[in-house]
Amino acid sequence: MNKTFKTYAVIFVIVMIILALLEVNKKETTDWRKNFDINEKSPFGLFVFNNEAKYLFKNNLKKIEQVPYEYYSQHKKGAHNIVVIENNLDGESWKKILSQISEGSDAFLMVTRMPKEISDSIGYYDSEISFEEENVLKLTDKKFQNDFIKLDKFPSGRGFSFIKPKVEVLGKTVEKKNTDQANFIKVKFGKGYIYAHTEPLFLTNYYLLKPGNVKYAQDVFSYLQDRETLWFVSNKSSESRFFMRFILSNPPLKYAWWVFLGGLILFIFFNAKRKQRIVPVEEPLRNTSLDFVKSIGNLYLQEGDFHDMMAKKAQYFLNKVRMDLLIDTQNLDEEFAKKLHLKTGKPLEMISEAIVLIKKAQDPYASVMKEDLTRINKLLDEILK
Repeated sequence: MNKTFKTYAVIFVIVMIILALLEVNKKETTDWRKNFDINEKSPFGLFVFNNEAKYLFKNNLKKIEQVPYEYYSQHKKGAHNIVVIENNLDGESWKKILSQISEGSDAFLMVTRMPKEISDSIGYYDSEISFEEENVLKLTDKKFQNDFIKLDKFPSGRGFSFIKPKVEVLGKTVEKKNTDQANFIKVKFGKGYIYAHTEPLFLTNYYLLKPGNVKYAQDVFSYLQDRETLWFVSNKSSESRFFMRFILSNPPLKYAWWVFLGGLILFIFFNAKRKQRIVPVEEPLRNTSLDFVKSIGNLYLQEGDFHDMMAKKAQYFLNKVRMDLLIDTQNLDEEFAKKLHLKTGKPLEMISEAIVLIKKAQDPYASVMKEDLTRINKLLDEILK
């Protein structure tokens, strides 16, 4: 394991420890977003209503994940009930719903902001009717006068600011400092009816789980006939079939999963660099000739035969002069010295001293000292540079 990998491994472990400590010390937070998702258990999800709806509609409820335009283009239906809860449908789908209502179906629209296609066709307008932090929703029918629901968290405050004379008001928003405002109406359209409620918040988990609030929801839906009911749910509400659904739906597992993926990517990134094949170290071929020369030289030095070494050095020098400089070396006289001077450019004094030492090396009876060997070696090497 190389040093770089160890460094990144330590960093990764430290990051994981920090994330674990943050997760342990993290306070549980509540998601107060109005998502109206049938699978969400957050306060403003529809998980409770989704589970209880089959009893509320006496097992006549059918959830449709397609948009109304697609569904009604593929299915021919008789008179039935239509339920839409805070679903952002397209214009063509609303037209399909109106077509079904005109043929005898009833539609229950639980939307904060009524679609323009519906309001323009019928003649009512919704707007902000309350700015209070708390609202009370009540029904106008005397048989339901004891059933109401108090919205104490984030009511939309929406209602109907304009209603045609023939529109029947079924429910109102009641405030202490304001007159009652309509929020639930019934409108005749063709052979069917439209029930429009501008405060779907009472169907969420937070309010349905409070004691007594279920009765208000039962009263509201009691206006629908006892027949097949189609509930058009948003596509996002359908349960995910993704195999990672369980992990991604739990924050601790989700964080662990992303940390694992991040660590894996870092590992792959730093290990994906091309690793060069180890090149074996090959020793260069040794110059055995040089070693041999050194060995012979050491032998001569040990034996103290300076004359023989000086003669061999002189012989080697003269041979180089003949081969490289093309100068005849038979007579080591003044003419030889001049030619060597011209060819090498070295001073005549140096060449003359070298000739003297060469002649001394060639004389078998000359007395040669170590200093003579050192001097001739230096001079001849200098001349041949």
